[in-house]
Amino acid sequence: MAAKPSKKPAGSKAELPWYMRPLRLLGTVENSSGRMASTDYWLVLVGSIVLAVFGVLMVQSSASVEAIAKGRDGFTVALAQGAFAALGIVCMLIMQRVNPETLKRLAWPAVITAVILLFMVAFTPLGHTVLGNRNWIRIGSFGLQPSEFAKLALAVFAAFMLEKKQHLLQDIKHLLVPIVAPVGVAIVGLVVVGKDVGTALVLLMIIASAMFLGGMRMKWLAACSAVGVLLLTVAILASSNRRQRITAWLDTDCGPSNDLCYQASMGLHAFASGGWFGVGAGQSRMKWSYVPEAQNDFIFSILGEEFGLIGVLFVLVMFILLALAMYRIAARANDMYTKVLMGCLMSWVIGQTFVNLGTVTGVLPVIGVPLPFISSGGSAMLAIMLAMGFVLSAARAQKLEFEGQLEKKPVKSKKTK
Repeated sequence: MAAKPSKKPAGSKAELPWYMRPLRLLGTVENSSGRMASTDYWLVLVGSIVLAVFGVLMVQSSASVEAIAKGRDGFTVALAQGAFAALGIVCMLIMQRVNPETLKRLAWPAVITAVILLFMVAFTPLGHTVLGNRNWIRIGSFGLQPSEFAKLALAVFAAFMLEKKQHLLQDIKHLLVPIVAPVGVAIVGLVVVGKDVGTALVLLMIIASAMFLGGMRMKWLAACSAVGVLLLTVAILASSNRRQRITAWLDTDCGPSNDLCYQASMGLHAFASGGWFGVGAGQSRMKWSYVPEAQNDFIFSILGEEFGLIGVLFVLVMFILLALAMYRIAARANDMYTKVLMGCLMSWVIGQTFVNLGTVTGVLPVIGVPLPFISSGGSAMLAIMLAMGFVLSAARAQKLEFEGQLEKKPVKSKKTK
């Protein structure tokens, strides 16, 4: 008897061997078709709000003990962080309804304002030093950290200029001017003058991403990166505090008087003591003055202690989903502005996250970079939520465009038998 022919068409997904089937999931992950536009929009919206709310809860847990020890109310820091998170969410929701073409016009005003504020921090009496870094403007009880907003301003400006000059980018001078010089040099230089090398490193990541997406050849990108690394090395060697950070990381100068070794050691101890499921929300023992800056740069160690590996994986998955959504928004975009902006914002959020986690786990020296959405800091929270507003604006435009295309498609009539 002849074998019955297979009803499944050749090349169908069901015919894939078992070891190739995981590629289906990879294909779904990388799918940047219009059908995924709504999914990406909700990933960014929900993911940003979840991370911001979780960050406020972590700030309350990690900062309350220190606040009470200083005679203040245990909810002071968390209430301030919650207010900035709420303001950021409102701004994000408003911005997502603004057309990307309108937001694009903020490029020049934003970058000019950033340079002026950074100059005021570095060279006027309004500049305020916190933990050795001069990166705050203080007017009475009001404080602002302009370098956090400079990250967003630089990303928007780079995307705007690269789109405007996209037909001239084969000439390297049009790539470098004015993004790298004078704007990038001015912003990074003013931040370094304030001794905030960690923020300068994040700004360099944004510039490098813009140059890569603008089409800079790898040899030129490598040369520019080498120059940036060289300048950062000079900045590190010029400061005794930064040199101590490096020697502490290399474990060559970890005497009893080296507070940086103590901070890194206590952070690792807190992070490792959480186990699989953690000691419980609010039950951290290391936040009782054992881990310095527990609510800021080392908040991830307290998160690991209280929520264990499960909590750590949850936060990492949220960041991965945000990065995935931004990647697909960029891949779906037809304009250079959106592609470059998403790439720059990805390098900011994911790059800064990697640096912070590397610090907590001992992979990198103590650099002093906060964890986006999670660490305490009103300026950092507001800046990152504004950045997500730009992302949502692009995602919403793509979502509406795809829905409009569906409405225009003619409905096929069913054939009657």
